[in-house]
Amino acid sequence: MAARTSARPDREQSAGQVTERAAWSASGVRVLVAGVMMVLAGIVLLVLSGVLKPGVPGLVALAVLGVLLLLGGLVAMQGLTPVVAGEARVVQLFGRYRGTIRDPGLHWVNPLARRRKVSVRIRNHETAVAKVNDADGNPIEIAAVVVWQVHDTASALYSVDDFPRFVAIQTETAVRHTASSYPYTSHDSGELSLRDNATEITQRLSAEIAARVLPAGVHIIESRLTRLSYAPEIAQAMLRQQQANAVVGARQRIVEGAVGMVQLALNRLEEQDVVALDEERKAAMVSNLLVVLCSEQATQQVVNTGSLYQ
Repeated sequence: MAARTSARPDREQSAGQVTERAAWSASGVRVLVAGVMMVLAGIVLLVLSGVLKPGVPGLVALAVLGVLLLLGGLVAMQGLTPVVAGEARVVQLFGRYRGTIRDPGLHWVNPLARRRKVSVRIRNHETAVAKVNDADGNPIEIAAVVVWQVHDTASALYSVDDFPRFVAIQTETAVRHTASSYPYTSHDSGELSLRDNATEITQRLSAEIAARVLPAGVHIIESRLTRLSYAPEIAQAMLRQQQANAVVGARQRIVEGAVGMVQLALNRLEEQDVVALDEERKAAMVSNLLVVLCSEQATQQVVNTGSLYQ
C-alpha cells in the first residue's frame, strides 16, 4: 500500500509534463483502397445471399462473410485521418496521449483513437487598449500585437485549458506589467522609456510574454506596441509640457549659436585689426548682435550719426 501511494505523485507529475512526440500511423491510401474493396465485396456477397434460393449449401456462411467484410471495411475506414498543411492531429487513445501527426496527407491510425485537430499556423493577437499608470504614475493608453505559433501540440492541449485564451490573457498581463515598469518619457539620459526606447521595450515585452506562455507550448515570434499615448484626461497638460520643453530646447540652441557667432565676430575683428574696441563698445556690440540673432521678429536698423557716447 505504501509503494502505491508513493508512486501516484510521480505518475501525476509525468502526466502534467506531457510533451509532443510523433504518433504511429500507416499509409491511409492503402487502407482506403482496401476498405472500399472490402465494403464492395461485402455488398456483393449480401446481394448474392439474397438472390440465391434458400437451402443452397453455404448460404448462411456467405451472408455472414458479407456482413463481416462490410463491417470490417467500414471500421477500417474510420481510422482514416486526413492532415492538412498547417494543422496537426493529436492522437489520444483511452484518455492517454499517443503522439502527434504533423506530416500532411492521408494517414491511418487506430479507429478507436480520438484525433484532435490543432492549428500550427502563425497567428496574430491584438490586445485591447488598456489604461495603465506608467512608472511615474501618469495614466497612459497602451495596446500591443503579438505573433505566436503552437510549438508543442501536446502541451497546448494538456497543460492548459484553452491555449488561445491563455495566450490572450498572458499577453495582456505582460503588456500591463511592462507599461507600469517604465515611464512614458525619460527624464534621465540613461533611463529607458516607452516612447524613446521602443526597440528595447518590445524586446523585453517579447521575452516576458514568451516566458509566460511557455507552459502552453507556444512560441512567440514577435510583439509590437500598436498604441501608446497619454490618457485623454492628461493629454492636453502633457502636450503643453512637451511644447514648453521644445521651446526651451530651441531657445537654448539659439542662444548657444548666437553666443558662438558673437565670439567669432569679435575674434575676427581683433585678429584682422579692423577696429579697436574697448570693453564698453564690445558690450554694446554684443548686446546688439544678441538682439538681432535671438529675436523672433525682424529687427530694424538704427543709424547713429553721432558717436557711441552721444
